[in-house]
Amino acid sequence: MAQIEPLYDKKCKCVMCEHLFTTKKVRSRFVKVLSFDTDFAPNYAEGFENPNLYYVNVCPNCGYSFTDEYSSYFPPGAKQIINDKISSQWVPRDYSLERSVQEALDTYKLGIYCSILKKEKHIVSAGLYIRLAWLYRSLDNHDQEMRFLKLALKEYTESYSTGDYKGTQVSELRLMYLIADLSRIIGNTQDAVRFFSKVIEKQRMSVEPQIILMAKDRWQEMRDKQKV
Repeated sequence: MAQIEPLYDKKCKCVMCEHLFTTKKVRSRFVKVLSFDTDFAPNYAEGFENPNLYYVNVCPNCGYSFTDEYSSYFPPGAKQIINDKISSQWVPRDYSLERSVQEALDTYKLGIYCSILKKEKHIVSAGLYIRLAWLYRSLDNHDQEMRFLKLALKEYTESYSTGDYKGTQVSELRLMYLIADLSRIIGNTQDAVRFFSKVIEKQRMSVEPQIILMAKDRWQEMRDKQKV
């Protein structure tokens, strides 16, 4: 009986150049989360796979990099801009095999650049920034972690203001909690308190009680810290 591998090939079609390629994804049975950080960063058990390494798909032909959350729509002129800034200068690289953390970091930066040029939704860009920050956290690179958490916070805040999270997997409650917690982490206490309050105010109508509890815990931690 053939042994099942943790990674499998997923077929992709590049919407920029229509090139067909495969990229690795992780089978769910090989993912074991031990715990989550306050900003939902998963901590995986030793010996298990980290699916965030394979979150971004990179077309080996033209360099266009995207996630499953990207819209298939390109604003007028966006394809030409991506072609000029990325594809025309692309040196073919293949990210379709098992990835190191460094290779994953490269794919996130490519994905972020493409999301900026394409003018993707703020909620989509925020998801890239926060996962990139989590990877830097796993490397104990605090400076880069903080850099990308701040960028994630900026995009999450824009998403909340414009409402572009609606219709995605990120609920309003989860979004408000993330804005609060990222504000707390980077030291913006005023915004953290304001958004934690918004979360807690929703407790009677919430279908996500765990997020309410997390907000109360963070709120209490901040109060205890102020007393010291």
